[in-house]
Amino acid sequence: MTVTVEIPDSVAASVVPEGVDPARKLLEDAVAQAYREGKIGTGELREALGLSWHEKEAFLLRYEIYNDVPAEEILAETDSLKELHTKDSSEMAAA
Repeated sequence: MTVTVEIPDSVAASVVPEGVDPARKLLEDAVAQAYREGKIGTGELREALGLSWHEKEAFLLRYEIYNDVPAEEILAETDSLKELHTKDSSEMAAA
């Protein structure tokens, strides 16, 4: 989805810090709020922002989001990592 937003110059400096991409800032703010409200999980957060696991952790710290991660999300993340490891091991063995 593409969204166009017009921000008056008189307000823009207060909403978006100088040198920061306004579109990225608004996207990050919206995603952080959706995550805080439980509307999206870590997978959707990472997908929306194109972040690795470590980048996601830094993002959450930057937005001061210290939620406990539900066990289901940890298990899902662990399963995904195991699948990647198995795939990488199989590809290395075939090479």
